[in-house]
Amino acid sequence: MSAPRAPRWLDPSSPPHLFTLVALAALGALNMNAFLPSLPGMAADFAADYAVVQLAVSAYLAMTGALQLVIGPLSDRYGRRPVLIGCLGVFLFATACCVVAPTVEVFLFFRLLQSAVVSGLVLSRAIVRDMVGGAAAASRIGYVTMGMAVAPMIGPALGGFLDEAVGWRGVFAGLFTLGVATLLLTLADLGETNPHAGQSFGEQFRAYPELMRSRRFWGYALTSAFASGAFFAFLGGAPYVASEILGMSPSETGAYFGIIAAGYLIGNFLSGRFTQVVGLTGMMLAGSVTAVAAMVAATAGFHAGLVHPMTLFGTVFFVGLGNGLTMPSAMAGSLSVRPKLAGVAAGFGGALMIGGGAALSAWAGALLGPGTGPYPLLYVMAGASALAVVSTLYVMAIDRLAGPAHDVRTAEPLGAR
Repeated sequence: MSAPRAPRWLDPSSPPHLFTLVALAALGALNMNAFLPSLPGMAADFAADYAVVQLAVSAYLAMTGALQLVIGPLSDRYGRRPVLIGCLGVFLFATACCVVAPTVEVFLFFRLLQSAVVSGLVLSRAIVRDMVGGAAAASRIGYVTMGMAVAPMIGPALGGFLDEAVGWRGVFAGLFTLGVATLLLTLADLGETNPHAGQSFGEQFRAYPELMRSRRFWGYALTSAFASGAFFAFLGGAPYVASEILGMSPSETGAYFGIIAAGYLIGNFLSGRFTQVVGLTGMMLAGSVTAVAAMVAATAGFHAGLVHPMTLFGTVFFVGLGNGLTMPSAMAGSLSVRPKLAGVAAGFGGALMIGGGAALSAWAGALLGPGTGPYPLLYVMAGASALAVVSTLYVMAIDRLAGPAHDVRTAEPLGAR
């Protein structure tokens, strides 16, 4: 693979600076969770059931999953830059409409349209894979997502304070402002990185079977899907647990949401530092086991009568830490199986991850209710984390049977197995 030229800051003819990739990914992450503390208040404002307003999480996740199936191939065909710019434009239009939505139905329609911002999450990873390969991509993705983790760490807290100060619509006005800034930065700094742009959709679809037949791709992609599924279940169920069981205000909920993001931040830092030493599967296993142990501890704490915010959020810190260890390696592994289809792999893997997350988010939200306590949420998160361990062990078994996935010197893939 011929590497693009070195990035130059605010030069749209060169690959993007790391900060630009962080900003693109962070906007998508922030849009996903900044308004979470406002969900109970939005239900009251729209005179709608909480389960209906919660579709702003679960249905949004489902839409982003479906959209990633399109974004990946489009970026392989037309390039990363034009797809990102177009999607940011759609996001800005939809966000402005969310601010003035008169009914819950109108709000949910434009909330789904906001999902175009997922292009930043997907293509920031594909751009990294365009620029570097193998384990080096895992380290770079780790640093990108480490910086990105600052957004969900401060997002719910900021959203909670904005909600109490000016109402939930102010949260979306803030997202619109950040979206404008991100679009301007993208126009000024992000040069095209896809060396295979121009490949027809027919050529891409003919190469699909090779990717789909790869056992290693499925192992990496499922590990990513299950690990993130625990996080998305938390997004869907934690606002209810915080408000109805723990008696927390929107600002308190937002502040505590920063704990899981802090864990994710630390996990990504460790991933960036140690992946090239420990290896992809070693990091994935360590992270998945950490998340399972955290949920066992949370369940034991509530059963012991420790009904306190830190029983939930304190243990979920380690779920974030585990995801920070697992996700960069799982993502880099899935992208490295077929480098010429990095966009397709990012899109399909992302769709699997987000689609599964949407289902778990909706499931967790539906299971919670009067008399259930926090246990449905805890069980869903523990189960998803346990399946991430199983998927990682599957990849490790393939490595033993079929040989290593990457050349030990160059970190380039040896083939799709």
